[in-house]
Amino acid sequence: MQKFLVRGGRALKGEVTVSGSKNAALPIIGAALLTDETTVLTNVPEINDVYSLLTILKEFNIKFTFENHTLTIEPKGFKYKTPPEELVAKMRASVLIAPALLHRNGSFDMAYPGGCVLGKRPLDTHSFVFRKMGATVLEDEKNLKVSWKKREPTIMVLPEMSVTATENAIMMAAITPGETQIRLAAAEPHVQDLCHFMKKMGCKIDGIGTHNLTVHGVKKLNGTKYAICGDYLEAGTFALAAVMTKGDVKIHGLQMDYLDSFWQKFDEAGVPYVLEKDSIHIKPAKTIHQVKVLRTAVYPSFPTDLQAPFGALLTQSKGVSKVFETLFEGRLSYLFELEKMGAHVELLNPHQALIIGPTKLVGKPVSSCDIRAGATMVLAALAAKGETIISDIKYIDRGYERLDEKLRLLGADIEKVDI
Repeated sequence: MQKFLVRGGRALKGEVTVSGSKNAALPIIGAALLTDETTVLTNVPEINDVYSLLTILKEFNIKFTFENHTLTIEPKGFKYKTPPEELVAKMRASVLIAPALLHRNGSFDMAYPGGCVLGKRPLDTHSFVFRKMGATVLEDEKNLKVSWKKREPTIMVLPEMSVTATENAIMMAAITPGETQIRLAAAEPHVQDLCHFMKKMGCKIDGIGTHNLTVHGVKKLNGTKYAICGDYLEAGTFALAAVMTKGDVKIHGLQMDYLDSFWQKFDEAGVPYVLEKDSIHIKPAKTIHQVKVLRTAVYPSFPTDLQAPFGALLTQSKGVSKVFETLFEGRLSYLFELEKMGAHVELLNPHQALIIGPTKLVGKPVSSCDIRAGATMVLAALAAKGETIISDIKYIDRGYERLDEKLRLLGADIEKVDI
């Protein structure tokens, strides 16, 4: 198993362009299976989660080519089979193929999807969506069985603003003729990107970017060409890397207002930056101040996927900052790894912690707990004195495309090693 070896203390300088969004690409690939026509997706990130989903597509005899960030999908030869448990278990996003399986086969039987260890993440909201759209759901502790004989447009109020459940609801509504309303829908940028893609496939959707969507379903969707949006989570990660190393970095390739709540926390912390239409320039910061409360919530509030990376910055901030993770009970595990490097942390409960800074971080052997926690350890290592060895980087490779290569182009001393 490869690890990252990072020698900290270098200020990052230069320009970087973020890759396409992982969280947008995965549901859009699932949606491309709703038509027999060819779909061409550009700006697709070349990351492990995408490759894992494509491996599942091979099980259904779906032809595709993926080269230079362009994915061409030809679903016409689809043949149903039960998705292998070992493939489904690799990531939670496996559930995003459910609408296509129901559309093409009328039913599916799959093991519960896996993914990062972020505490209990049941599929209750997905089952709710399936039932509201007229499907029959049978589930036990290990498997999910769904059949869909009668498609029914409906009005549904989601029990939680689940991103993937919202995406499944959008896809099922798109292939159900009539008007379906999805209330208390998630509105994250990747949900919006799926909606824009579905519109290009021939489905009308009102309310994009809000928590109330109206989907006008059709009998048949068409293939199309579409560019995946830039990854705002990767952009936030690079912005934090620049600040933590007292660097001077310009980041390109995303819609800046997707990170409004993130930039607000930069303002609170005193980070100097300049926002432009599709780029941000992070300038060297002399002093970083604490933030009163870093509280995660559904979009447009502060994203849970940037809570851990921002937590690394708070170790270098002057004063006491409170972190309040409202969504996932396992998301603060990275703090134990930061403590190994010298961070001063007080865990209040599974959802809240205090980070007291600034502290001088020292390179140590640490581990990635999940995708974003892995990126957090890279950020801490860039700011730390000495060498840091980061294990379990398989998580990082699931969500970040060639993170080490991009950081090296900015001047970081980071490499993959076999240790």
